[in-house]
Amino acid sequence: MTARVHDRIRAVLWHQNRVRLLDQRRLPDTIDYLDLARCDEVAQAITDMVVRGAPAIGIAAAYGVVLAARTCAASDWRRAIEPDMERLAAARPTAVNLHWAIARMRAVIDRLNRDAARADSTMPDPAMSDLGHELLAEARRIHEEDIAANYRMGELGAALLDGNSVLTHCNTGSLATGGYGTALGVIRNGFHAGRIAKVYADETRPWLQGARLTAWELVQDGIPVTLLCDAAAASLLRQGDVGWVIVGADRVAANGDVANKIGTYNLAINARHHGVKFMVVAPTSTIDLATASGDDIDIEYRDAGEMLSSRALSEHGVAVWNPVFDITPAELIDALVTERGVLHRPDRAKLAALLRLRQKNGAITAPL
Repeated sequence: MTARVHDRIRAVLWHQNRVRLLDQRRLPDTIDYLDLARCDEVAQAITDMVVRGAPAIGIAAAYGVVLAARTCAASDWRRAIEPDMERLAAARPTAVNLHWAIARMRAVIDRLNRDAARADSTMPDPAMSDLGHELLAEARRIHEEDIAANYRMGELGAALLDGNSVLTHCNTGSLATGGYGTALGVIRNGFHAGRIAKVYADETRPWLQGARLTAWELVQDGIPVTLLCDAAAASLLRQGDVGWVIVGADRVAANGDVANKIGTYNLAINARHHGVKFMVVAPTSTIDLATASGDDIDIEYRDAGEMLSSRALSEHGVAVWNPVFDITPAELIDALVTERGVLHRPDRAKLAALLRLRQKNGAITAPL
């Protein structure tokens, strides 16, 4: 596909039997890769936001399970690997892809356990056994499936665009996924197809993922971008130049409510007020039918030091409220774009039906 020319960046790699992560804390000033050989290092990197973005976190965690299997004791690997997986799962609580990826890796372990029990034998050294090979193969599948899903979502989402400018929030590109991106994948495809006049990006405080990461990604791929303060978004939308706000998601509840980077809810309200359409782009692995609504999503809170950049403020004992995510109600979402199809005005019934769909010959068989 010609649109894939705008696709040069990979934030998570399996390289020489290690997990290689592009350290996103140091971008855009320094491009630095960390090579991690232990599962606990991967878990800490997820917590410290070396890697961030729900799909990328899940992929990194899957590779982390591979490292856990390669370093645990051969004589008791079934029990030894579980604490490592639990530590990975606890690294970031809100992103459902993390738990989804670990569940897929655990399913591989359970299958090998059943096979070993039927054979009435013990597994050999995990580093030389089916365990290591099977887990690595599954981690690679998770990674490759994410990139393929992003290409598909890029096509589906770009088809909805109307030739006007778009506004995005946080970072939803190659840095946040296996590659290409969710919301930024739609923007990449739309720009290449001439369906976007201009790209605006919020700074996204307090970590400035929009300013440091999204702007950097788009410049790397030759896509012009205009940066604005989060608080300027309403004024931009009021001018009437923006046709769509396009964001990603860390979790989609069963009723269509979306957890995403703090500030997303503000944008959704402002978009509705100004008659601008609001698009969420997320793979089906982000949909959590076990979570009834956004009220049931565990919102992560981070250290006050991320906001207290001024020494004077910290010395005077200023309190801090620092949620990483907020909840955007389903009624504010015009389109939810997934790799299986587009849901217009998503709700509980449409999401449940979407996850029952099966692909036939690479195409969606039933529109929703």
